[in-house]
Amino acid sequence: MTLESLYNIAKIKVSYIPNALKAERHKVTGSHAAFEVLKVAFNEEMHLFESFKVLLLNNSNDVLGIYTASNGGMTGTLVDVRLILSRALVANATAMILAHNHPSGTLKPSQADKDITAKIKKAAEYLDIKVLDHLIVTAEGFHSFADNGQI
Repeated sequence: MTLESLYNIAKIKVSYIPNALKAERHKVTGSHAAFEVLKVAFNEEMHLFESFKVLLLNNSNDVLGIYTASNGGMTGTLVDVRLILSRALVANATAMILAHNHPSGTLKPSQADKDITAKIKKAAEYLDIKVLDHLIVTAEGFHSFADNGQI
């Protein structure tokens, strides 16, 4: 008999399994480089529904992975800050770039976009994780919070 079966205690598994050597990782040097990675990650869902993704980065701004934090409807998606930060910790990320798409094609951030950015940035600061940018992406382009002095 095991401890788990005796007391009905769940096992907790946490893992991050990198699939690329450091030399093979994509380096993010700015908003344009982040957009190039993200537009591939959003792919065909760009026009269908809103999705919130996070580029997890190491201290050299190499991409460790992309976490899909949520998928929603045509006009919004809910984001749980705790889940984003837990994935950043598992990947040993020191920085992140937030991103979500607007199926409508508009690049203007809403008040909700600004609020969630501030909330994630504040929470990440307690863990010494930097939020470098938040991109709103469409098939035609992107809006960078960092490039526009909004972060």
